[in-house]
Amino acid sequence: MFEFKLPDLGEGIHEGEILAWHVSPGDVIEEDAPLLDVETDKAAVTIPSPRGGKVVKIVGKPGDIIEVGQVIAVIDDGSGETVAETPEEEKTPTPAEAPPPAAAEAVAAEAPAPAPPTAATGPARRVAAAPSTRRLARELGVDIRLVPGTGPGGRVTPEDVRRFAEGGAPAPAAPAEEPGEAPAFTGGGRVPFLEVGPLPDFTKWGPVEKEPLRSIRRRVARKMTTSMVVVPHVAHMEDVDVTVLEEFRQRERERGGARLTLLAFVLKAAARTLRDFPMFNASLDPVREEIVYKKFWNIGIAVDSGRGLIVPVIREVDRKSIREISAEIVALAEKARSGKIGVEDLQGGTFTVTNVGPLGGTGMIPTINYPECAILGMGQARPRPVVRDGEIVVRTIMPVTLAFDHRIADGADAARFVNALRRRLEEPISWLLDTP
Repeated sequence: MFEFKLPDLGEGIHEGEILAWHVSPGDVIEEDAPLLDVETDKAAVTIPSPRGGKVVKIVGKPGDIIEVGQVIAVIDDGSGETVAETPEEEKTPTPAEAPPPAAAEAVAAEAPAPAPPTAATGPARRVAAAPSTRRLARELGVDIRLVPGTGPGGRVTPEDVRRFAEGGAPAPAAPAEEPGEAPAFTGGGRVPFLEVGPLPDFTKWGPVEKEPLRSIRRRVARKMTTSMVVVPHVAHMEDVDVTVLEEFRQRERERGGARLTLLAFVLKAAARTLRDFPMFNASLDPVREEIVYKKFWNIGIAVDSGRGLIVPVIREVDRKSIREISAEIVALAEKARSGKIGVEDLQGGTFTVTNVGPLGGTGMIPTINYPECAILGMGQARPRPVVRDGEIVVRTIMPVTLAFDHRIADGADAARFVNALRRRLEEPISWLLDTP
């Protein structure tokens, strides 16, 4: 028998919601065949069976929450033995393995008293670590109980294990606070002055309906709260004349060319502008009190998946053509809406663009996709009367808003960034001829 536990689905993911089972007890399944679909707070994934054989038992039904490391299926693989993926340091002897009471007493009488835990022997403690991290420790011959954890809440990360195996010193801790200084917020624990209590009983005034906050919607709620509490948001707004761009897109469509979205042009222009304004392609580390400037340009696009906001990432936007970016936007949006987006598609972003233009509205103030430090919001591009050279003319105007982290950049930086972006979108010929 093989007891299959929910594997590590990605860094920072500790649980998932069962969407559907592909098997039932009594079914025969092949190795690597689909076993079940699980939705985490980042994406929906299909988990394959690690063994072939007869499904003896499945744990949980659609809608249930299961934790990483929890047994979710038992498969008779013909081995005749019960095997589980329990880390070695957490296994306890089975009754067959344990010595009889008399023998145990004799062994206890002969054995010397155990030495107190030391750095050499390692303390007997439960270590917070993902199954994949524990597996890495076993492969490297590292006692994970001795590894100092640098992750949230002291969680041991793969980097901690590798550093320990190489004999390196643990990552430096946050510097001690000077007497009299207010404690710095590190992203965990209680936030000063933020008090959230239970809601009032609304049923006293009328009927209510309750829906569990789960999976993607819960992830969005947590992340947006973190962003708004941690990051001091400032917004800079501008109107962009995209008449020339819209005429170009219409000509391409009439010629039967690829469908080029306005969003693709904005992503390309944003990537080029970020090169000149690196403070908007950065992150602020509140623990080490340093700014991390990323030397790559991966831009996320906010997608309304129907189950919550998802931000798939288009990598190396600066190196791709408009046609390549347009095709990738369509592909990622479809994967997000169909629930087939992969966790790797949601990672590595440095800047985000959210486009509510197709839904209407005259403007918006978006929330920064933490730990990024800026996000660009696109409104609806539509004909509007404007003054040009003293005359009233009709132009296609698109409102944009740059929300940014005031700890990293100032209002003047945002104004310069948006002005540079506006010039690129209003005069596209000057840079569209470049390749890619």
